[in-house]
Amino acid sequence: MIRKATQSDLEPMIEIINDAAQAYKGVIPADRWQDPYMPPEELLGEIADGVVFWCFDEGGVALGVMGIQDRGEVALIRHAYVRSSARGKGIGTQLLRHLAGMTTKPILVGTWAAASWAISFYEKNGFTLVPTREKDRLLRKYWFIPERQIETSVVLADPRYSGQSAAREA
Repeated sequence: MIRKATQSDLEPMIEIINDAAQAYKGVIPADRWQDPYMPPEELLGEIADGVVFWCFDEGGVALGVMGIQDRGEVALIRHAYVRSSARGKGIGTQLLRHLAGMTTKPILVGTWAAASWAISFYEKNGFTLVPTREKDRLLRKYWFIPERQIETSVVLADPRYSGQSAAREA
């Protein structure tokens, strides 16, 4: 079952995010890794900044979490994680489809350039990598992240985004 996260989901969400983010350890640049990957106050900050989280729940246990954030002309998929013990069961795809169905806006997602599994996941779900120059512009416009993270990240866009950047630059 997919449901909107509530206050009582904060602890399980932190567990899911920090469990799943262990995959980044030793993969993303060492200066971008922290333990825990997402402390509770950071999650609360994301919620305060407008990220609306949804949980995939099975038998009363949250197995996956994904957020969506309205940023004006686009929506962002934020913090998409599935418990390591529940990977490969389609949970991430179900969450992504659910959130994508909530908006008619183009959807963008940012992830680490070194996270090949995450990039592959989004590509299998119809997203395409945007060119580096466009990626840098998008990350600066829609995300609030340090310059170092911009350097080491990629942006993928769903089909609704296709051609928008070219039209704006023409």
